[in-house]
Amino acid sequence: MNVNVLLVRFFFALLLTYPMISVAQKRETIEETLVNNKIDSLLNRAVIAVSESDYTQAIDILNYSRDLATDIGHTKRVGLTSGTLAKLYFELNDYESAKRENKKALLAQKEANSPDLLGQSYITATELSLVDGDQREANNNITKGLSILEDSSRDDLKSQLYNLRGTILQSSSNHIDAIQAYDQSITLASQANNAYLKTQSLANKSVSLATVGRLEEADETLLEIEGFANGKDLPYITNTLYKTKHLIAQARGNYKEANDYLTMYYASKDDTDLRTQSQVLPNGPNEELDAMVTQLEKDVLIEKDRNSKAMRLTLVLSIALCSILALLTLSLYKNNNLRAKANELLQAKNVELVIARDNAEKASTVKAQFLSTITHELRTPMYAVTGLTHLLLSENPTDEQKKHLDSLKFSGEYLLSLINNILDLNKLEANKVEVEETSFNLKKRIEDVLFALGKSARDKGNKLHLEIDEDIPLEVLGDPLMISQILINLVGNAIKFTRDGDVWIRVQKIAQGEADIRLHFEIEDNGEGISKKKQKTIFQNFTQGSVAINRKFGGTGLGLSIVKNLLDLLNSKISLDSTLGKGTTFKFDLKYNLMQALPGEDNPHNIIYDIDYVALENRHILVVEDNKINQMITRKILEKNKMTCDTADNGEIAVEKARTKKYDLILMDIHMPGISGMEATEQIREFNKEIPILALTAVTIDENIDDFYAVGFNDIIPKPYKVEEFFQKIHNGLRNSKVLN
Repeated sequence: MNVNVLLVRFFFALLLTYPMISVAQKRETIEETLVNNKIDSLLNRAVIAVSESDYTQAIDILNYSRDLATDIGHTKRVGLTSGTLAKLYFELNDYESAKRENKKALLAQKEANSPDLLGQSYITATELSLVDGDQREANNNITKGLSILEDSSRDDLKSQLYNLRGTILQSSSNHIDAIQAYDQSITLASQANNAYLKTQSLANKSVSLATVGRLEEADETLLEIEGFANGKDLPYITNTLYKTKHLIAQARGNYKEANDYLTMYYASKDDTDLRTQSQVLPNGPNEELDAMVTQLEKDVLIEKDRNSKAMRLTLVLSIALCSILALLTLSLYKNNNLRAKANELLQAKNVELVIARDNAEKASTVKAQFLSTITHELRTPMYAVTGLTHLLLSENPTDEQKKHLDSLKFSGEYLLSLINNILDLNKLEANKVEVEETSFNLKKRIEDVLFALGKSARDKGNKLHLEIDEDIPLEVLGDPLMISQILINLVGNAIKFTRDGDVWIRVQKIAQGEADIRLHFEIEDNGEGISKKKQKTIFQNFTQGSVAINRKFGGTGLGLSIVKNLLDLLNSKISLDSTLGKGTTFKFDLKYNLMQALPGEDNPHNIIYDIDYVALENRHILVVEDNKINQMITRKILEKNKMTCDTADNGEIAVEKARTKKYDLILMDIHMPGISGMEATEQIREFNKEIPILALTAVTIDENIDDFYAVGFNDIIPKPYKVEEFFQKIHNGLRNSKVLN
């Protein structure tokens, strides 16, 4: 609906709202009468200018009319013209001028004691406060307007104020109070026989009902609205109906229907905006205008003794002011619509984010539980493998047996490292894995890898070839387990994807200084090869060349991802050259520091352990372990170093033995039947706070290490362990507890 129609309707509404201005209201001089007649004529011309979209002329005429009324002291006409100007400026978005004129209107209307005019001006003041975003001031103006109109019979004005209050509450998402305000507006509109105002408030109320989930009431309200609006050109009502139906359908889970209503809502809104921009008056019947005409006829009969010319001029002015009010309502609707749309989008996004967050938290919890369980289950048998290997190596095996046991020990260490890296893949990708730096024999490490993979190569009919630069020092300083894991993955892959072929491992020196050396590694095979497309994703988690390759050769697809992450930690990058059917070559460079190797060193990592083994002799240790194999291994390792042992199969037995017998130290497992190792430690600490208690556990302790110390553990030995580290922790525990001097 265009600005012209809204202004004309507003002027018409003033006739219904304001008391008639009659020349018979007071005795006037001839000069005053002529001025009043001139003012009325000017008001008529102002309405004509508005209908012709000549707003500049309309403003000039109204300003002149107000000045004339001021000159003769006709405050009621001053209030009327200033109020009309305020509405016109408001609809033309000249809000500062609207505020200025509305302030003049309020002063004149208070002086003339015109409660109905004041009520309309407070409506304008409310709308201007809403433009400024000052809801507090808007509510203050509503309260003043309702107070002024308390004894007035103009229930339609009161209805508009309550409707504005409902709109403010609704925009603040206070829908319960908004519904109450709309109910008051509906009641007052009914008393005023103003069907359009009633339907407008019903439409606004239906939105709040649907929003708070009172869907049955919303349905009933819609039926009442549709009964009035059916077949009529009421864009605001139609738009609000679509919005309410969208909210109801969405609340009931009818998402397709909700989407259809939302589409109709925006289409209807766009059509309304287009019609607003056009400057053509609507044709055909209009229920709002008909209702106003009926009310006008009643008022004309009541006021028939008043001057007819003044009546006609006031009518024209009223129609114009009515149009301004309608335009204001449309403006408020647009603003509320934009806010509602933004709120709907934000709510939808918030719901999506909450769902995504909940799913991520569930996945993280399940992953953590899985990793905790699988860590314990894998570490426990690995403890038996590494422990028994150590015991066998200490029982004077033959040279051939020692060679196999060394290979078994190497494989066990590698497997433990592999388990840790797979279980902590996220930790690896976050660069939280620490790089060890010890002295080791690089050539022997590579030979150990080839020996461990020799059987797999022979089973596939493959031959392994090592080509290492003779100028490379025997001992380098770095992380031996990382290079072992990198080579086992790369050589293992080459063997897996090659049959009856060859695999070459080449190590060449790039450069050497006094303190470090740079080496170039190549692992080449003449096997299946990798396509150009798959080369782009081959280093991602759980990725292999193709589904067919996965089914043919097996594997998890984690090996190359782990290799890439390990090399990233070592500040290196891996590259590959591959041709389908001809083979693949992986290449990377590493820098190692140099140090003087100690010939004949029994400790391959060159770690110095400060252990007084003589002082450990005859120390009495309680081993708490429910796994019989692990219990036996721990006992034998201790007894080989001339220590005495007592065992407990669970936490209850451990607490009782610690209470009745004297021990120098307790080795406590964590996961056991009955009470756990942590609960047993807490109970022991109640009667013995001095004895050193070490957690000997396969549980992953990275995230809850503080909990172990909080219940009373002195230290933690993760299983499986290196024997030297095992005795180092025992020695430190005894020394710190002053069992050893």
